[in-house]
Amino acid sequence: MDILAAARTRHTAKAYDSERRVPEELMQQLYSLLRHSPSSVNSQPWHFIVASTPEGKARVARAAQGGYGYNMSKILDASHVIVFCSRIDMDDAHLERLLAQEGQDGRFRDDAARAGQDAGRRGYVRQHRFGTRDLPQWLEKQVYLALGTALLGAASLGIDATPMEGFDQQILDEEFGLYAQGLGSVVLASFGYHSGADFNAGLPKSRLPQELTFSFV
Repeated sequence: MDILAAARTRHTAKAYDSERRVPEELMQQLYSLLRHSPSSVNSQPWHFIVASTPEGKARVARAAQGGYGYNMSKILDASHVIVFCSRIDMDDAHLERLLAQEGQDGRFRDDAARAGQDAGRRGYVRQHRFGTRDLPQWLEKQVYLALGTALLGAASLGIDATPMEGFDQQILDEEFGLYAQGLGSVVLASFGYHSGADFNAGLPKSRLPQELTFSFV
């Protein structure tokens, strides 16, 4: 499916066929899309927890308690559920890891280019830590770029998906010990194939017209 057709036809699945599994080769393509998602100054401040077994999905579903019960079946009946996590901070260890990987991948023509990349990225981190003081929000924005990549990518692969912010972050963070790893859960996404109970699958897509959405100058 071409990318425009995927954007026009994708929808947020409201119910999944619990008997259908997404083939592993397609999920591997989705994982690759996530790894190659864009992020500001190549910060890559994310970690993805993939739940594909009944036990794994049940652990994620513990966060769909109380007022979030409407998302329980979307977690348990889906083929795969991914927990999108964000780093709490951009510490030196992560910054050095990024720089080493960039060097290994051949992104620097010389030591000056390497030093420039490191200084520029650290400058943005300082700006968001001490200037605007919005470092956690800035890092979470990068995770949402990965979410958008995954949703459009899944549609192009013929996979249905459901992004979910309706869950108890504290329960999920404690379930997977995220804080101790310097991480926090941000958003969930289920992947699979919708069932006949998915009312949203048959509804037309609704978007505001182009003239209200764009200004051309």
